[in-house]
Amino acid sequence: MWSGLLMWYPLKLLKDIRYPMKMNTIVSPPSTRLNLRTALLLVVVLLIVGMLTGCAGSAVVDAQTATSQLINPVDYVADFDDPASHLLIDVRTPEEFASGHIKGAVNIPVEEMQGRLDEVPGDAPIVVYCRSGNRSATAARILTDADYAPVYDLGGIQDWVAEGLPVTVN
Repeated sequence: MWSGLLMWYPLKLLKDIRYPMKMNTIVSPPSTRLNLRTALLLVVVLLIVGMLTGCAGSAVVDAQTATSQLINPVDYVADFDDPASHLLIDVRTPEEFASGHIKGAVNIPVEEMQGRLDEVPGDAPIVVYCRSGNRSATAARILTDADYAPVYDLGGIQDWVAEGLPVTVN
């Protein structure tokens, strides 16, 4: 939509240049040259802005997809049936963790994640979760920024419970 609106003016300028006032002159009047320069500059700027905004959005999505992946509870149960094959981290507070967590999870609150990275081994997949998915996304970003891979974001324990999967209470 915006491209159509933004391209209208340069196209109007190009149309005006196509039919100059004096047909028998070799060099177009200065005002026409200025309009041509303005139109071309505007077209180039619009193309660059379009490429940057289009590429930047997809680059962010690609980078996020390449470094951490969302995984739903059913796929987690199917793909990570051996607790020793990965590290499951609950990034909620200790109080939330004690009220119910996924069996085999360790508790490293997202607020402490940066300072406790030495407790996270780098040789196994890491799966993080929280209550609703916001803190787990932050934790996944902290881990991927620290070059941990692969990192999976399980989202929130609410989704886990909604699937009817078991929760361990301390």
